[in-house]
Amino acid sequence: MSLTSRTRRLTAGLAVAALTLTTAGAASAAYAMPYAPAGSTVTAAEPGPLMNYVVNTKASPGHVRKAENAVKAAGGTVVESYARIGVVVAQSTNPDFRTDVRAGRDGREVQSVGATRTAAVSEGPVGSAAKASAQAPTKGLAAGEATMAADPDEAKQWDMVQIKADQAHKVTDGSRQVLVGINDSGVDDTHPDLAPNFDARNSVNCTGNGVPDTTPGGWRPTTSAHGTHVAGTVAAARNGVGIVGVAPGVRIASVKVVNDDGYIYPEYAICGFVWAAEHGMDVTNHSYFIDPWQFWCDDNADQGAVQEAVRRAVAYATDRGVLSVAAAGNSNYDLSNKTTDSSSPNDSTAVTRQIDNDCLDLPTELPGVITVASTTQAKAKSGFSNFGLHTIDVAAPGSSILSTLPGGGYGTMSGTSMASPHVAGVAALMKSVHPWWGPRDLERGLRKQADDTACPATPDPRCTGTTADNAFYGEGIADALDAVRRGW
Repeated sequence: MSLTSRTRRLTAGLAVAALTLTTAGAASAAYAMPYAPAGSTVTAAEPGPLMNYVVNTKASPGHVRKAENAVKAAGGTVVESYARIGVVVAQSTNPDFRTDVRAGRDGREVQSVGATRTAAVSEGPVGSAAKASAQAPTKGLAAGEATMAADPDEAKQWDMVQIKADQAHKVTDGSRQVLVGINDSGVDDTHPDLAPNFDARNSVNCTGNGVPDTTPGGWRPTTSAHGTHVAGTVAAARNGVGIVGVAPGVRIASVKVVNDDGYIYPEYAICGFVWAAEHGMDVTNHSYFIDPWQFWCDDNADQGAVQEAVRRAVAYATDRGVLSVAAAGNSNYDLSNKTTDSSSPNDSTAVTRQIDNDCLDLPTELPGVITVASTTQAKAKSGFSNFGLHTIDVAAPGSSILSTLPGGGYGTMSGTSMASPHVAGVAALMKSVHPWWGPRDLERGLRKQADDTACPATPDPRCTGTTADNAFYGEGIADALDAVRRGW
C-alpha cells in the first residue's frame, strides 16, 4: 500500500509486503424493498444501493430496543447492537433511511445516524455471507528473498536498542497474564515466532459487516502481511527463532478489522474495540485509520454520527481496562493545524475539502488513545510521519523495521504502523510489572518514561514546542527500560 492517499493504514517498506487495494464499487444491486409497517408515516422508496449505518441512542437496553424498532420501521436490518454504548449498526437499501429512521415514536430515540461508507456494501446483505474458513495463512517471503532472516536476528533489531527493550528484557520479558490485541489485517498464528504467544480463544474476525466471527482461522490474514508484521514487533517469542518482540513473554490475540480490499470501515473498528473490552485485553494496537474518510468531521451528519459511535466504543474499552495505542499516520501532516484533505473518501471518488481541527483522524485522535509518531534509526522524525503539538503523545521506531511475515517469513516494513506496536509492547511490559495499573495509569507512565527528544538542530518551523513536549516526538521516544523499573 502506498504512503499517499491511504496514509498510515497498513504501510509497508517493501513492495513485496505492501497491500494492493481495490476500490469498492459505487453501487450494488438492491436486495430488498424497504417496507412501511402498519401505522407508519414512512413511504416506501425505490431501493438504492445496500448501505451500512450507525444509529446512536442512549446507552441502555430499552433505548437500543426502540432504536432497533426504528431501524426496522425504516426498512432496515439490524446488523449488530451494542446496548452498553448505545450504538446500533444497521443495513438498508432505503435511500431515505437517515430520515425515515427518525420517524415515529421509536425514531425519537435516535440521537444521530450516519452512513459508514460512501460505496455500497461489498460484503453482501447480512446473513448472506458464509463464515470464514480456517484457511492456511498466506505465504510470506521465502528463504533468501529480500530481508529474510532464516536464523536468529535479534542483533539486527536496532529498533529494540533505541527504545531500550534489550535492556528491559533483563528485568522482564512480560507476563503471561497480559493480553495484547492486534487490531489489524489478521495474524498468522502458525508462524514459529508467534505461535507460542498466540491466544486463539480470544481472537476474532470483525470484517463481515462488523459482526464478530469466531470461526477458527477467520482471524488469519488473507491478502495482507501487515497484521503479522505488527504482531511480531509486539510479542515475537524468545525461542531461538528469528527475532524478539518488545514484550516476548505476553500473549497476543488477532482482532481482524481489515477486509480483503484493505478497508477498515467503522463497524469493523467498533466491533474490534468492543471485543477487546469484553475479552480481557490489556492493550490493543491500531495501526490504521478508519475508512473512508482520513478525517471525520462532526459538522457532517454522517461523519459526525460515526465519530460519536467510535468515540463511545473507545471509551467503553478504556472503562473496561483496555489501553488503546494507535499510529499517527504517514502523510507528513500537521494534525494540530488541519486545513485541507484531498484523499477522502477513498472508497469512491476523493474530493478536496476544507477541514479544521474538529475533523478527527479516527481512532488515533480520540480521547484515551495513545498517538504514536515514527522515528528513524538516527532518532529523527521519519519523513512520512504525521506530527502535531499536543497531538503526538510519544514516538518510536518506524523506519525499516524487521519483523514477522506470514508463512514463517521475516521482512522489513516502514510506517507509523510499525512505530505504534513498539509502544503497545512497552505498555504491555509496564502492565506486566504494574498489574494493578489501568489504562490511564499506563498512559501517564508512557508519557513520563519517554525520553525527551529535542527538535532538529537545524531549525524546522514545523517542530514547535519544547524538548519535553513537541510536535515531532510528543513527550519523547518510548523507553522500555524505564517502563519496567518499579521504583518510580
